[in-house]
Amino acid sequence: MPSGSSSRGRQRRRQPAEDAAPSVVRVSSSSSGEEGDSSEEESEESGEGAGGRGGGGKGRASMARDKAAASEGEAQGLYLPSCPICMIPWTADGAHRVSCIPCGHVYGRCCLERWLLQCGKRKAPCPQCGKRYKQNCIINLYVPEIAVPNNDLEKQVLSLREKNESLEKQQAKLLEEIKEHKRQIMLQQKIIYESSSKRQKMTEQSSDAEPIASLTEDIDCSNLCSFVLQNEFFLDGARVMGIDASSQIILTSGRAPGVGAEHVLTKISMFAGQEMQKIHLPTDTKAIRDICVLPGGHAVFASLGRKLSLFSMATNNVVLQYDLPAPGWSCSGNQTSSTHIYAGLQNGMLLVFDIRQTASPLHSMKGLSTHPVHTVHSVIDDSGSRKVLSASSIGPCIWDADGSGSSSFRPNLISGMENQGVCISLTCIPPSSDTLVASYRPKVELPEDGATSQAVTPLSLAPTGSGKLGHHALMRRTSSTYFARDQICSGNVSELRMSKSAIIPCGSNQHVFAYGDESLYGVRTWRLPSFQRFADLSPHRQPILDLRFAGSSTGERYLGCLSAEKLQVFKIR
Repeated sequence: MPSGSSSRGRQRRRQPAEDAAPSVVRVSSSSSGEEGDSSEEESEESGEGAGGRGGGGKGRASMARDKAAASEGEAQGLYLPSCPICMIPWTADGAHRVSCIPCGHVYGRCCLERWLLQCGKRKAPCPQCGKRYKQNCIINLYVPEIAVPNNDLEKQVLSLREKNESLEKQQAKLLEEIKEHKRQIMLQQKIIYESSSKRQKMTEQSSDAEPIASLTEDIDCSNLCSFVLQNEFFLDGARVMGIDASSQIILTSGRAPGVGAEHVLTKISMFAGQEMQKIHLPTDTKAIRDICVLPGGHAVFASLGRKLSLFSMATNNVVLQYDLPAPGWSCSGNQTSSTHIYAGLQNGMLLVFDIRQTASPLHSMKGLSTHPVHTVHSVIDDSGSRKVLSASSIGPCIWDADGSGSSSFRPNLISGMENQGVCISLTCIPPSSDTLVASYRPKVELPEDGATSQAVTPLSLAPTGSGKLGHHALMRRTSSTYFARDQICSGNVSELRMSKSAIIPCGSNQHVFAYGDESLYGVRTWRLPSFQRFADLSPHRQPILDLRFAGSSTGERYLGCLSAEKLQVFKIR
């Protein structure tokens, strides 16, 4: 090759070193090829050297800009650990990790490898000093951290943090305002309701003084009633219960601990500490679905073993047992006759028994469907006739308990309660009940095309502490055999369980409705008939399965709240 060409080549190779701005590098490293070289290395290279063909492909204008940027950074006193080839900060790992070559100059590794390819030879000159290096001479430097100061980014982060804190304060303030607005709206609704009630009562009363006093008592929630927790009992696997308020005894039913254990009754004294008595039942009894305490020291319970049993509270023995044509789901006693008891069956039937006749039931009546009758209440209408209120998934029904006993006799579905959803609970105040509350969850339609829509129960349990949004419907008696739907309110109900509910009389013709709200794992109460929220009782760790209200002949009133692990007894004042 002519010497002139060689001279021009050397001149071109020197150009990057001549144009490159002084670079200042601070790297705390330990090279894999040298021992103990952990000192800070500062090198300033300028002037001559056989650099690499135009500084790795950069033009003079680009190099001038890089030089100006580096000079500005140096003038500001900043140490910028960037690659002298691409002027981009190197990294502690990855393709552009910090590396050096035998001459000691530091670059990003991918820039050194790219420079080798551009030179087209096995060796390439160092862009700063011109000493040649090979691929296997590139040494990775191991540094714990590479920091590139960027004041603009720090300012931006601080600004965003301040904005975030300001927005959080605004959000908290808005939430408080929304909460206050809701409270004001509820207060206004309450005032409107109470004002309308006041006007109605004043028009109905002939005296001016009496309606005002009565209205004041009606509006004052503190005069309604209060719940005082009397005792708590810790149980294992309880499911249903019955309360004998006169003798202050509670019966609970559930499976005894252990795999394959039998079903037992637990007899509990309401005010005797943790005194409990386990009562073993006949082996064919199986799970008890409902318990009803009767006057005179007896209780009746229906079980899935197709048995209706009469139990003596004094001797703790089953004194009478009826065979049922299907598993028993509910039972009730007659409030005016100590000899009549009723059983609701899994196949939708209602059976009437007289305990003086031990062979067979008095009446066997078919229901409107084959869905289980999960609730039975015995009541008396205005004419003195015995009626039975029942509930299955299709809704609440009313039966003629003094019917002819014909197998074709059918109940009547309470009007206005069609297509409400799946009825899972029904409560009233025997014996002459004029007020009913039925609880519903939404229907689940069958997915098959052309299939008849009907309610089905989901196979999975409700999520913990959430339940499903259902509703409670108030019904009032309009005649001896008819009820009319009144108010409705929303409530969180179980997707699987059919929990019990209760109506509590509070004097002056006022009532409170209680239900085991699934979102609370506790009991929520509402005033009737307005369904205004009244009070939430102490929560459990598991859903409420059974609620029972009971009053004694001496005036004491109690509310029992049962979950699988705990029984609470509240005294109502």
